[in-house]
Amino acid sequence: MKPSSFPPAPPPEPDKPLTGWRLRWHTVIFEADTRAGRLFDQALIGIILLSIAVVMADSVQALHQVYGDVFTLLEWLFTLLFSAEYVARLLCVRRPLRYALSFYGLIDLLAVLPTYLALFVPGLHALVDVRVLRLLRMFRVFKLTAYVAEYQSLGHALAASGRKILVFLSVVLMLVLVMGTVMYVVEGPDNGYTSIPTSVYWAISTVTTVGFGDITPKTDLGRLISSFMMLLGWGILAVPTGIVTAEMAAQRRLEPGHITTRTCHECLTEGHAADASFCFHCGARLPPYQR
Repeated sequence: MKPSSFPPAPPPEPDKPLTGWRLRWHTVIFEADTRAGRLFDQALIGIILLSIAVVMADSVQALHQVYGDVFTLLEWLFTLLFSAEYVARLLCVRRPLRYALSFYGLIDLLAVLPTYLALFVPGLHALVDVRVLRLLRMFRVFKLTAYVAEYQSLGHALAASGRKILVFLSVVLMLVLVMGTVMYVVEGPDNGYTSIPTSVYWAISTVTTVGFGDITPKTDLGRLISSFMMLLGWGILAVPTGIVTAEMAAQRRLEPGHITTRTCHECLTEGHAADASFCFHCGARLPPYQR
């Protein structure tokens, strides 16, 4: 038999079976349907809020001068707790690298990196407020069925609307380029429209109804064009909302029944129904549902 000319596939990431303490940790840390899992997530949310409050208070100079050492000690305490939690997540997942490169994995990493990096670049300390993104986990804790389902519905609607919104933004981009160029010709450098990029900046601020007022038309024709763009901006802002709303309505007609926080051990996708046997994302068999 003729040997294949294709190079061998790279070896997959080591698959760590979820049994014993690793399975118990995974259920507590990644799922919130159990009592222990819900308490863990609630405690984690409380620590996140406290850490953000410490960073905000530390940015007030009057408080920093009096309690600066206390804030620094608390910040390191929070960082050590988040570091231990991050390591625990890596230890109890089937594929640690896949989790580390996932959305939540990167957010968890960003929750601890700024404090360590601040040792070398002090200005990065304020970036610990990125921990606020970890509050996305609160949707898994409080009224799971409602919030997880709505979160997934919104995500699916945005994904399904991606192409339509991209086409719409392309049309808007062409519009501001054309109108910015027209205003550059009509108004000219004497009235503040010193270049086409500057005129396009004015067109974007006008069509989005922001209107900073740093550049304003002086001629009657320029004001007429501005009025047209302001009225057009109302319709432009409504289009993406309508696209996403239509997709959400379509998703709602197709949404399944009771949604839980069951997490697939293979791809870490959560939100499976209690009676599901396979992951809706990768097709892997799901473990038994633990209430």
